Amino acid sequence: MFYSPLEQFEIVPIFTFLLGSKFSFTNSSLFLFISVIVILAFFFVTLIKSTLVPNRWQSIAEMMYQFVQGMLFEALGEKGSRFLPFIFTTFTFIFFCNVLGMIPYTFTVTSHLVFTFGLGMTTFIGLNIIGVKRHGLHFFSLFLPPGAPLALAPLLVPIELISYVFRVVALSVRLFANMMAGHTLLKILATFAWKMLAAGGLFLVIQLFPMIVIVAITGLELAIAFLQAYVWTTLTCLYLSDAINLH
Repeated sequence: MFYSPLEQFEIVPIFTFLLGSKFSFTNSSLFLFISVIVILAFFFVTLIKSTLVPNRWQSIAEMMYQFVQGMLFEALGEKGSRFLPFIFTTFTFIFFCNVLGMIPYTFTVTSHLVFTFGLGMTTFIGLNIIGVKRHGLHFFSLFLPPGAPLALAPLLVPIELISYVFRVVALSVRLFANMMAGHTLLKILATFAWKMLAAGGLFLVIQLFPMIVIVAITGLELAIAFLQAYVWTTLTCLYLSDAINLH
C-alpha cells in the first residue's frame, strides 16, 4: 500500500457538534488545544516551583522572556513595554506549536496555511487598529514614502499599499512552507530508510546513511521550529514599529 508523505497533514474530523452540522472538532483543533495546555502547564510549573536562585525550568522561562524582550526593545525601545505580553505570547505559542509537531503521531497546526494565514491576518488587523488609534488619519501617510513629491503619489501609494497588505503573506506563507517542507522531507527519508532496513542483506549497512541524515534533519527541524517563531516575532515587532512610529 502506498502512503503519501502529505498524509500527515490531513485534517480529520473527530466529532461534530450537531448531527448533520458542518462544524467539526478536528485533529488540528485537538492539537491546538494541547499546545495551549502544554504552554500553561509549563509556566504553571515554572511559577509554582520558582526560587530565588532560578532552577532549570525557571531559567528556561526567564531566558525566553529576556530574549523576546530584547527583540521588542530593539525595535521599539521603551515604547514596546506595553506590547510585551502580546509579543511574548505570540512567540511562545508559535514555538510550542512547532516543537510539539516534531513528536511522532502528533499534528503540526502551523503546517497549514489556513491556520498561519488566520493568525497573520489577526495580527495584521490588530496592528492597524493600534496605528489608527494612535495617529488617526495621519496613519495613512505610511503609504507615501517621506520626501516623495505629491505628483508621484498616484504611482507610489498603490505600490506601498500592495506591499503593506502582502505583509500577511510574508508572515503566513513563510511559516507554513518551512514547517510543511521539513516534515515532508523527514517522512520521505524515514520511509526510504525503513524499506532498506526491511530489505535486509547489504541494505542493512547502506541504510545507516539515510538514518544519519534523518537525525541531522531532525536537529535542523528543531532549529527551524525556533527560527520560524523568531522570524514571525521579529517581523511583528517591525510592523508594530511602523504602526507606532510611521516613517
